[in-house]
Amino acid sequence: MGDDKPDHNGLLNYIAGTVETLRDQVATMRDQMVTKDDLALLTTKEDLRQVELRLSAEIAAVRGDVEQVQLRLTSIEKALNTRLNQIETELSRLRSVVYLLVKDKPELLRLLGQEPPPS
Repeated sequence: MGDDKPDHNGLLNYIAGTVETLRDQVATMRDQMVTKDDLALLTTKEDLRQVELRLSAEIAAVRGDVEQVQLRLTSIEKALNTRLNQIETELSRLRSVVYLLVKDKPELLRLLGQEPPPS
């Protein structure tokens, strides 16, 4: 009967070693497992990526709209400058004509709401 104990001890030691190995493997697997919270974070990260892509597209569209507005404003500015130059030219001509008329007939200044210089 004394011989039976070493065999049982060896078997018990083998079982205890196997159980410890399995515990270590389970602990390692638990560390590597994804939890529901981890999955929720992954979904959130994917949602954020989708939002980022949509925002990028919207920003690009707004930039395009701003560029179109800038081009249109530049076109309007050029047209206004051209028209203002024409008006200034016409005004200069009118001043010249008024000067020539008033030079010979100073009383015409009254038509413009000004008093003629004393003669």
